[in-house]
Amino acid sequence: MNKTYFHKLKLSNPMSDINHKRKQLFRNLKEAIAGTEQDFTSGSLNRAIFLLAVPMVLEMVMEAIFAVVDIFFVAKLGADAIATVGITESMITIVYAIGIGFSMATTALVSRRIGEKDHKKAGRAAFQSILTGFTVSLFIAAIGIFFSKDLLQLMGASETIVTEMSSYTSIMIGGNAVIMLLFIINAVFRSAGDAAISMRILIIANLLNIILDPILIFGWGPIPALGIKGAAIATNIGRGLAVIYQFYLLFFGRKRIQLSRVNLQVHFPTIRKLIRLSVGGIGQYLIATSSWIGLVRIISVFGSEALAGYTIAIRVIIFSLLPAWGISNAAATLVGQNLGAEKPDRAVRSVWSVSKVNMVYMVFVGIILFMIPTTILQMFTMDSLVIKSGISALQVVSMGFLFYGLGMVMVQALNGAGDTITPTWINFFSFWLLEIPLAYVLALYLEIGETGVFYAIIAAETVMAISALWFFRQGKWKLKKV
Repeated sequence: MNKTYFHKLKLSNPMSDINHKRKQLFRNLKEAIAGTEQDFTSGSLNRAIFLLAVPMVLEMVMEAIFAVVDIFFVAKLGADAIATVGITESMITIVYAIGIGFSMATTALVSRRIGEKDHKKAGRAAFQSILTGFTVSLFIAAIGIFFSKDLLQLMGASETIVTEMSSYTSIMIGGNAVIMLLFIINAVFRSAGDAAISMRILIIANLLNIILDPILIFGWGPIPALGIKGAAIATNIGRGLAVIYQFYLLFFGRKRIQLSRVNLQVHFPTIRKLIRLSVGGIGQYLIATSSWIGLVRIISVFGSEALAGYTIAIRVIIFSLLPAWGISNAAATLVGQNLGAEKPDRAVRSVWSVSKVNMVYMVFVGIILFMIPTTILQMFTMDSLVIKSGISALQVVSMGFLFYGLGMVMVQALNGAGDTITPTWINFFSFWLLEIPLAYVLALYLEIGETGVFYAIIAAETVMAISALWFFRQGKWKLKKV
């Protein structure tokens, strides 16, 4: 036997192949977290999806941690403080909607320019997005600063909240620019292909928030206890310093997207295009979130236990969906860059690949929620009636996860191509014209109870997925100019 034979035997060794794949996986994971400049218009699609999806998933987890940390510390101040945070967060939903809308538009514009290898225009689009978002945030800030008490009264807050805790609302809405800029600038980095930067920025913001929250809320050494006002200040400082770091990277980071004096000019054609694209994104978010309010109103008919079970179940579901949203965001970047590089076929292949990954993840999570709902719910409450309602919500809604996993990728693919209006109409039909009326009929008219609402959610998710898939297969998004 010669050396060639042993060489071939070594190459065909299954253990050797497994070790090689394991090493390759760890190298890709390290690269995804560390972040490197990548050209996602060529090379392995699976590797591209992995390098984009991992930091995007972690970014979503960081967003969730922000909300959990705040409510954890504020909860120690009593029910009024918790209610203040809840009411204020419901109002800030408008800021999130506008920020997400601008983020979608930014992704479509910047990723297309990156795909075209036109970094100068990519930088120009990035600055117009930042400028537009900041300008809008100033108007929102003025409303929050001068009319916070009126807003709280409008939302039905108690007199104690209005007179003693309105400072939290003033600071949070008044400082909405840091939320807006975080969304938009992170979208710039993601659409340029460096999602790891967005992840690291949110890690920094979270660490600062975790450190500052207890110090400013309860006081430490010479720092006085500021109560709920301290929570708002801590959150804004954490996000504000993260935004400063974002600007540092934009100007001095030597990344794909780099701003210079050449970019710092108002370009109204780009701003008009940005606003036109963002309207669809804002509409999508508002339609989706407002539909949940409608469902809450229907479920409230069946009592506080049913509503509590649904509330806990939905929070569990939303948390489990965060990685799926991160994976879906990868589709938007890949579509935008590959259309810019005039590679529509590769854009199509990338969407199908991301869809498979997302559906596998969603089915896996759905099985867990369906199999052990009681164990999950008992982490939050031991009330048997609440748990009974929550079990129904988790088991029924999780049965639609396969379609929802497909639908969210298809919607993000259309958004990434610059077609933000089609998903808006899909959401409008699925969530307003179908989900809410169907939930009412099943739950109240046919007297199925709150379970009827959960079946309506499955129906809406399925219709959304099928509709988005149909529009995607039509292929008109490939011709979209942005």
